[in-house]
Amino acid sequence: MAPRVDKRERFARLVEREEERYAAGYLRVAGVDEAGRGPLAGPVVAAAVMRRNGALPVDDREHAWLFDIFDSKQLSAGKRGQLCERIMGDGSPFHYGVAIVDHGTIDRVNILQATFIAMREAVGELTLPPDFLLVDGAEIPGIGIPQEKVIKGDATCLCIAAASILAKVTRDRLMEGYDAHYPAYGFARHKGYGTAQHLAAIRLHGRCALHRASFLVAGIDGKKRGKGGHH
Repeated sequence: MAPRVDKRERFARLVEREEERYAAGYLRVAGVDEAGRGPLAGPVVAAAVMRRNGALPVDDREHAWLFDIFDSKQLSAGKRGQLCERIMGDGSPFHYGVAIVDHGTIDRVNILQATFIAMREAVGELTLPPDFLLVDGAEIPGIGIPQEKVIKGDATCLCIAAASILAKVTRDRLMEGYDAHYPAYGFARHKGYGTAQHLAAIRLHGRCALHRASFLVAGIDGKKRGKGGHH
C-alpha cells in the first residue's frame, strides 16, 4: 500500500526554492519545463509558469487545488487535465506561457535546440517578463535572464511542476488530435513514444508526415535512434 502523501507538507517543500529567490529580491520568478523530447513523432512543447503575486492564496478554499500540483508524470491524465484548466483559468494565481515547436524544426536544428527554442518562446509568452528562471534539467542559452537549472525540478519546485503539467497536457492533446489524421499509428495511446505498438505500425505502414525524420529507430533503421530526453 502506497504511503499517504501529506499534500501540505509536499507543497511547503515545493515552494522553498521559489521563496528563496523572492527573499533574495527577485520579484517575478518563473518555472520552465518541456514535454516531448523523447518521442519519435510530433512536436516538443514548453511551458513557463509564474505567480501573479508573491504569495499564493493557499488559505482560500477555492484554491485548495494548488496542493495537488506536482510532477506531471506522477499524476493521472485526469488530474493533469483538471490542474491544467485551473492553472490557465480565470482567477488563477499564475501567469503562464506555452510554446510549440514542430517536428520539422526538430529535424532542422536537432531536438535539444528545438527544446531551447520552445522554452525561450514560452518565457516570452508570459504576460510580464520574469526576472529569474528556474529551469528543469538545463539552463536555457541565449535568454538573457538570470536562471538556475533544477535537477528533477518538476518534482521539487512548484512553478516547474505547474509548467510540466501545462506542457504535457498541451502536447498530449495535440497528439490525440493528430490521431484522427493518422489513425494507423495509435498516437492517442502512446503520444508518439517508441512503444512496441508504435514501432510495429511504422514497420507496417512506414513513417507518416508527423514523424521526426532525424530520429533513427532501432530495428527499422539498423541503428539506435538518438537520445530523446524527458517526459
